[in-house]
Amino acid sequence: MNKICVFCGSSRGILEAYSQQAEMLAEVLVENGIELVYGGANIGLMKSIADRVLALGGRVTGVMPGYLAQKEILHEGMTETILVEDMQERKKIMEELSDGFITMPGGFGTMDELFEMLSWNQLGLIHKPVGIFNIEHYFDALVAWLDHAVDMKFIRPEHRANILVNTDPEALVKDMSEYTELVAEKWVDSLKKKGY
Repeated sequence: MNKICVFCGSSRGILEAYSQQAEMLAEVLVENGIELVYGGANIGLMKSIADRVLALGGRVTGVMPGYLAQKEILHEGMTETILVEDMQERKKIMEELSDGFITMPGGFGTMDELFEMLSWNQLGLIHKPVGIFNIEHYFDALVAWLDHAVDMKFIRPEHRANILVNTDPEALVKDMSEYTELVAEKWVDSLKKKGY
């Protein structure tokens, strides 16, 4: 695994632990020779992880739509900056650059990025590990919902099992490097036959 894309908030959140743990993830990435791909901002948790990777001598690629860069939130110290037209192109470029994805605490944009990658994996458009870094149990309710959706037959167990969740950044990166995708064979046909 050479590059991991990290999705996270443009806010730092209310707990100092969010930034501290973002920096710990940065350290794990650099220790393992993994480059950071992210949204390119110099604010929030995005800044926390990028600054720490750069301070440790790691490589950082930021991908940002031009109209956001014009709002002066573009990180000026990145190894590589890629400006794109819109948010959809941003996600596509980040996907193409990355060998896997980690989601840290964030809001609407972070969730949009997470679920887009999960959807692309489910549809077989990509075959890459998706991890959730559950800092301070921020994602407990989301994980419970995912399990509930499996119980209610809206998400297949194989697709749920492909989502890696951990509170420890080192263990999460290890899980991602050892990832083997579980494939739900002919799951669309199965849905048609069973009616769910």
